[in-house]
Amino acid sequence: MKSTSSSVALYQLSYSQLRTYLVAALFIVGNIALPQLCHLMPQGGLIFLPIYFFTLVAAYKYGFTVGLTTAVLSPLVNSALFGMPAAPVLPIILVKSVTLAVAAALIAKKTNKVTLLTVAMAVVAYQLVGSLAEWAMTGSIEKAMQDVILGWPGCLLQIIGGYVILRYLLKK
Repeated sequence: MKSTSSSVALYQLSYSQLRTYLVAALFIVGNIALPQLCHLMPQGGLIFLPIYFFTLVAAYKYGFTVGLTTAVLSPLVNSALFGMPAAPVLPIILVKSVTLAVAAALIAKKTNKVTLLTVAMAVVAYQLVGSLAEWAMTGSIEKAMQDVILGWPGCLLQIIGGYVILRYLLKK
């Protein structure tokens, strides 16, 4: 189902549609390729948080089903193929990724628009919930704050880059 408002086209695909899996596969490939590029730089994954980028775009543009599929499969496939994220951190990556998918899909559905503020809200939501979950899982506030302290460029990339890509995709 497609919803529009002032040239904004957001979709809510279902698991019964083949298109859901095809679109999710494209975003999963993006979430595999981007981390590989970022990992060419020392600590590139920790700085740019690339595993979340296409999850944000997928969930915001195509809704919960594509977002959730991308959120779960991207880290699992990356870990299986490349060992990154490493198995011990996979649970927290999955919590953050799923939280991002839910937040982005809900915000897109409620607001039916793409602004820097709405995209930032999705990023802040997953960082807040994810950091609290990581603190609870590890008992370390330092580890829990790593995405914010070291990964702030990645958060900005998600907000600004996500906004730019979404605005482009929404015109299609």
